[in-house]
Amino acid sequence: MQNHAPITLYDDLQARGLIKQVTDTAITATMKDRKLTVYCGFDPTADSLHVGHMLPLLTLRRFQLAGHRVIAVVGGATGMIGDPSGKSQERSLLSDEQIAHNVEGIRKVISRFLDFKGANPALLVSNGDWFKGLSFIEFLRDVGKHFTVNHMVAKESVRARLEDREHGISYTEFSYMLLQAYDFYVLNEKENCDLQIGGSDQWGNITAGIELIRRMRAARGDSVRECYGLTQPLVTKSDGTKFGKTEGGAVWLDAVKTSPYELYQFFIQTADSDVMTYLRFFTFLSHEELGRLEQTIQSAPEKREAQTALAREMTRLIHGDAELARAEGATQALFGAGIKDLDEKTLLSVMKGAPATTKEKAAIGNGIALVDLLVETGLCSSKGAARKDITSGGIYVNNERTNDPAALIGPQHFLAGAHVVLRKGKKNYHLVAFC
Repeated sequence: MQNHAPITLYDDLQARGLIKQVTDTAITATMKDRKLTVYCGFDPTADSLHVGHMLPLLTLRRFQLAGHRVIAVVGGATGMIGDPSGKSQERSLLSDEQIAHNVEGIRKVISRFLDFKGANPALLVSNGDWFKGLSFIEFLRDVGKHFTVNHMVAKESVRARLEDREHGISYTEFSYMLLQAYDFYVLNEKENCDLQIGGSDQWGNITAGIELIRRMRAARGDSVRECYGLTQPLVTKSDGTKFGKTEGGAVWLDAVKTSPYELYQFFIQTADSDVMTYLRFFTFLSHEELGRLEQTIQSAPEKREAQTALAREMTRLIHGDAELARAEGATQALFGAGIKDLDEKTLLSVMKGAPATTKEKAAIGNGIALVDLLVETGLCSSKGAARKDITSGGIYVNNERTNDPAALIGPQHFLAGAHVVLRKGKKNYHLVAFC
């Protein structure tokens, strides 16, 4: 049997399509020779990260698992400015209180993906820590002098905004590049950080940081440290629409904002044309398993085995095994009698987006006629149509078919406290809540 050398981290990243650009190809040899200190920044524009942040976050995890030291920087300072990269207009400025709240929320999310207590602990910092004591004059004197406006205007993120006459770019956002460059400099000085990663839209900011490190050390007469930048592709759908967005908004990594069931459903609905890309980007499945799943898309696409694997891996990774089991149970219960076993939180998550009607418990009396409820909820156009649908077997109460047009709905039908799920046919659901 032929022995194969274990795949290196760089080769694994490359095989998964996780490398867009590197500032120096020498990084491949460096990663083999020694352990790096790697950082990535996350701006606190909300109190949670969303699935669009998964690529850099999981890449940090890959580096840590390979033995490298990783640093996650939460932008307590830069979050007050807003990165113009990939934005067509200026972000709304946040208050100090909003920033502090968002930073704390993001800390909790990141802590679920990186190990902060093991033999090779990750580091989580806020760049507000080093910008607090730095005056504007000091920043211009020590940092701003190393950049020409010509150089900054040439950056893609800035040039695109300058060409937009309607919105343009403020001096505030124009300065963002210098702030992120200073982050890299501080981490290089204090933590010996020698690699910054980010999306491909961060290329200009990353290279600015490398240049600032070189110039500031040279100005002091210190030896120049070799630093690197690595960018990753921006995650999009094959149809060109933005990944991580649904009709209800962003898909968050916080279970309060996006339930584990909703997250599971988001990934299981991935198109065949996108699923292998996401499996390579977001999961830690072996390349052999990835190859097998890719074959199933061709041989048995109706089984959606690749989508199921993606949904399972992502839900487990983000929320754990217990929530994965609940999400899978809720998925099966949606079409079966198991819906009776769901707690209220899971039931409401399963039914989120479905039409709903609220009624007072006192109105139920000795029972409400099913035909009346079907008309009130709009599932049937009239009582006559309701009776016809019931006798033909097209109406379900809590996923159980009923053929009795004289049926009454009462407390004995309540799910998870005081809910009743009505269904017409296979997909027309309506949730009735009694309060």
